[in-house]
Amino acid sequence: MRGGPADAPPPVHPRTPAPVGFFEIISENFLGCRGGRRQALEEIAYHYPVVLHGVSLSIGSTDPLDFGYLRRLKRLADDVDAPWVSDHVCWTGVLGVNTHDLLPLPFTEETLAHVTGRARIVQDVLERPLILENPSSYVEFRASTLTEWEFLARLAEEADCGLLLDVNNVHVSAYNHDFDPEAYLWALPHERVVQMHLAGHTDHGTHIIDTHDAPVAEPVWELYRTAVELTGGGAATLLERDDKLPPFPELMAELDRARAVAGSAAAVTTGSGHG
Repeated sequence: MRGGPADAPPPVHPRTPAPVGFFEIISENFLGCRGGRRQALEEIAYHYPVVLHGVSLSIGSTDPLDFGYLRRLKRLADDVDAPWVSDHVCWTGVLGVNTHDLLPLPFTEETLAHVTGRARIVQDVLERPLILENPSSYVEFRASTLTEWEFLARLAEEADCGLLLDVNNVHVSAYNHDFDPEAYLWALPHERVVQMHLAGHTDHGTHIIDTHDAPVAEPVWELYRTAVELTGGGAATLLERDDKLPPFPELMAELDRARAVAGSAAAVTTGSGHG
């Protein structure tokens, strides 16, 4: 469960004084759960907005959509009144086998049509917006005829869905595949960006791995400033930290930096007349 900044956080309960604007939960961790975990979720959802972030939708797989999973996901979203549900532009398995990894897609017209149709069905079942995230990647397909940003832009428009722009993932993939991350950001349909992610990574010299176990890197902060300027500051931002958790004040310092960057970037946007 992870917290993100917002312009005006809701009132804080005395037992939950976290100065954050909303929480994001990994959907699969709460599907059908009971006991203390469920009680904690209900208490948080009472005081804060909660959004769902999944890792098992497998929107790009050739396996049939799992409607049992989607129904459980809808019940969870209904229970916490989630304004949207997010997952990744990837596939996670085939023939019923889950690899528990976010595997890349070939960016082709055929893949685009396949994912677009499935995204529309998912939104119909969930009865709320589906927000799709750009995952980090380490290999590319020779068969691809579209860039990743072209694929995402057309997917958002043709499926009428939102985008979760992971700024760290843009940096990681740009480094690994040698493309311009600024060009990536400029090419997206900015009005479709509903949420952003910030995270740290591990630089191995020849490649970068998206590990979520370190502070946000300086190049990612710069990309985030650009992303906020381009989107007009309307997207919710979440700070991800999944491993090697630092003391809470250090996390709050990063969160405060995200608020400051977003605030100054949005002010620049407003002053220049964009957005």
